[in-house]
Amino acid sequence: MPRINVLPKHIADLIAAGEVVERPSSVVKEAVENSIDAGATIITVEIQHGGITYIRITDNGCGILRDDIRNAFVSHATSKIATADDLDAIGTLGFRGEALASVSAVSKVEVLTKAREESIGTHYRIEGGEEILLDDAGCPDGTTLIVRDLFFNTPARMKFLKKDVSEANAVAGVIDRVALSHPEISFRFIRDGKETLLTPGDGKLTSAIYAVFGKEFANSLIEIDYSLNGVSAKGYISKPVYSRANRNMQMFFLNSRLVKTQTGSVALTESYRNSIMAGKFPACVINLTVPNEAVDVNVHPSKLEVRFANEKAVYDCIYYGVKNALNKEKERPQVELEKVLSNPKFAKPQMFVPEKAEQIKFIPQKQEQKIQVKEEIRIQPEKEKINSYQPKVNHTTAFLAQPETVYETDEVKDEQTVQKPKITVFTPPAVKEEIKEEVKEEAAVEVQGTEDTVVQETMPVVQPEIKEEQPVIPEFRIVGEAFKTYIFAECEGKLMIIDKHAAHERMIYNELKKSTDGIFMQSLMIPVTVTLSKEEYDVIVNNLEILEKAGFAVEAFGTSSVIVRECPSVIEAADVENLLIETATYLLQNKNDLISEKLDWIFHSSACRAAIKAGDKTDRYELEKFTAKLLADESVRYCPHGRPVLAELTKRELEKFFGRIQ
Repeated sequence: MPRINVLPKHIADLIAAGEVVERPSSVVKEAVENSIDAGATIITVEIQHGGITYIRITDNGCGILRDDIRNAFVSHATSKIATADDLDAIGTLGFRGEALASVSAVSKVEVLTKAREESIGTHYRIEGGEEILLDDAGCPDGTTLIVRDLFFNTPARMKFLKKDVSEANAVAGVIDRVALSHPEISFRFIRDGKETLLTPGDGKLTSAIYAVFGKEFANSLIEIDYSLNGVSAKGYISKPVYSRANRNMQMFFLNSRLVKTQTGSVALTESYRNSIMAGKFPACVINLTVPNEAVDVNVHPSKLEVRFANEKAVYDCIYYGVKNALNKEKERPQVELEKVLSNPKFAKPQMFVPEKAEQIKFIPQKQEQKIQVKEEIRIQPEKEKINSYQPKVNHTTAFLAQPETVYETDEVKDEQTVQKPKITVFTPPAVKEEIKEEVKEEAAVEVQGTEDTVVQETMPVVQPEIKEEQPVIPEFRIVGEAFKTYIFAECEGKLMIIDKHAAHERMIYNELKKSTDGIFMQSLMIPVTVTLSKEEYDVIVNNLEILEKAGFAVEAFGTSSVIVRECPSVIEAADVENLLIETATYLLQNKNDLISEKLDWIFHSSACRAAIKAGDKTDRYELEKFTAKLLADESVRYCPHGRPVLAELTKRELEKFFGRIQ
């Protein structure tokens, strides 16, 4: 029977730290929440190398007294609660007293702090849970927390950290969400020496949204302000036309605390029913205000999960609040025009009379002269010695191009100076190089003697052209189209029913797959800017090479947006944004897939969006060409998702169905 041992304090601290500190973003979240609880109005966060080597959080809050600085780094030491009854109504972001203790257990921490009632500040250092320094310091009111070498004493956790870019994006996501939950605080985020975020702190949520997500996203929102049964919902929701492919841009805050609530997400989705397409989701930034005693935030160490005493009240508040906001948005302004005449049919037209007659001058228009262009051949006399071969020229293309070299074809028996006409031939630019190559081939001669040279022409060898074998297309007859979706065609005694969307999708998919020399890309006249969440932005930036192979030229554009400059020629510019968001969602959920599988999925999605849709009008000529292309390619029998492209019904089956035969 193994003995039960009491773990030493430093080992217990390392285990407890794993519940709170998972990555650099966890440190930033806990430290920033402490700054908010301290009453700060200006908070600056700076990181280097994704926050793994350096994190600095500075605020102008109340600071920490020197007598309390050691207690701040002891487990379960906090100023937020004092009795058990305080847990029933938690009004602060932090309350457990585990953050600083957990951070100091796995990193090197340095604190500069000064309380308003103190005349001098305090400098405190602690590494791996062991105190190193406690001394006086000159510093302003507030607290500066510096964290270096995260997980320096736990290498097992260090190897599970992601790239610096990914960790930095995770930290940026934390700052974004905190900035949206507290628009009254000015946040400044510095990433590897570059400022990437600055919110004004004017108390307006729109200002914070503009700073975090940009102008385009901020202009696509509808305000919501609703109260019901003691619960209020304030914030913004996206217009139905700006729906997204996932829920990553749905942000719910409970009493200015970021939470994950299934109740709120379901209520939001239901309120948009019949307003957006199936499979699309709205975006939102909603702050719920609920009495502290009606919610339990002490569920998980991350404090993202909460429990409501009355979930129906929360659901109803969000549902009806969003419904009212959408109904107001549907209202259109009306313009009333005054009725000038009771019967305008008999009204006399009014003549415009200028104030001064001298202002109008009648200038007769000059008659345009017609210029007649005649095609002519210019003949110029020229003296020259003729002792070389001059090739013949095909004059049938002379009208396509510019004047070119003079070619002479008259025979000369002996060398002499003669008066000859010079014929200027118009040679098309496209065939200049071809003519030069023909001249080189036909001008291969044997030169013997001196000037009296006999020119021997060598006939060019004509290589037979190799023609590709054309696929055999059976005879068919288009019968018609049903529901603007299915094509009916009669072919070889069978009735074929073709799903035009599935067939077209497969054709486009095959073209994208067999593009060995690269997919034909088109440059967008107006590049498409796509606003993403920090997680989506991170996965797109880390997979730019895959997107380039799929035919997309994507560049990072700021800290939460990317810009698409090129896309496959089969994709319309209006589909680029949704396709990129869907791709980001797939890459987030399937990070471990092979590159070939990721490319294949992008080809599937691109082909589906580019294919003709069910219900689109198609004329008879297009139906015939489409069917001929389908019959010529045996691989077009199933769509990329595995659905059948066509179904066949024989004449015998029809006759048997109608009782003509037994």
